[in-house]
Amino acid sequence: MNSGSPVPDSYYERIDEHRFKPTVHASGAWDPSEQHFSPLGGLIVHAIEDHLAARPDTGLVPARISYDILGRPTLDECEIQVATLRPGRTIELLEAVVRIAGRPVVRTRTWLLSAQDTASVAGGTEDRLTPPDLLTPWAMSDLWPGGYIASLDVRPLATPRPGRATAWISTPLTLVAGEPSSPLASYLALVDTANGIAARQSPTAWMFPNVDLTVHLHRRPEGRWTGLDTTVAFGSTGLGLTSTVLHDVHGPVGHAQQILTVRPVPSGGRD
Repeated sequence: MNSGSPVPDSYYERIDEHRFKPTVHASGAWDPSEQHFSPLGGLIVHAIEDHLAARPDTGLVPARISYDILGRPTLDECEIQVATLRPGRTIELLEAVVRIAGRPVVRTRTWLLSAQDTASVAGGTEDRLTPPDLLTPWAMSDLWPGGYIASLDVRPLATPRPGRATAWISTPLTLVAGEPSSPLASYLALVDTANGIAARQSPTAWMFPNVDLTVHLHRRPEGRWTGLDTTVAFGSTGLGLTSTVLHDVHGPVGHAQQILTVRPVPSGGRD
């Protein structure tokens, strides 16, 4: 009989106002002892929204979320502190810093802009993707290890090929145990998956982790599915770029960019 602890149904558990504990589902693809950045990116937005909820509503909405990954986010308790860098009634800049064992590992800056009724001039975006309920799941865990990848429902529009893939991503797990998360936080908790769905080379032979993630949004995403229309380019000097058009079931919502450090896996394997 299995007498172990029950498997959690979330990526994080809250410890207190600013601290969170990752579960096994947050473990990374490059190293299971690290957090995959995708759920951590969603958790940061969750913390930013907690910060905004504690003050009067300004009507501002996130338009750009830029994450810089400063160090290894080990699978340990993390603390997130949010501060206002540039206050304003129509434009505001926030910064969130994630610390693990007192060391900053992620610094995020978010531009908030005033919401306006611009429906009469909206346009200029691409067509919708094929709906996810018409597609067949793909076992992404056959390519990548880690609890995060194993937690996903991945539905590509066609068989992914080196450097190119379009897929829907969702998860049955909650972001933080016992807490509702916004559509935006839940959506962004899946965006960093883009760098893995269109791998140009086998991750057992080459490493190509991203050191940042920048998301620009022209509207708020809706629903439980994150659509990733992704292209990956490798340069000749150890640099790479993952570029993604972001979708929800209603159509495009914005773009994401990830700069990569490309290098062969050391002869002794990944460390």
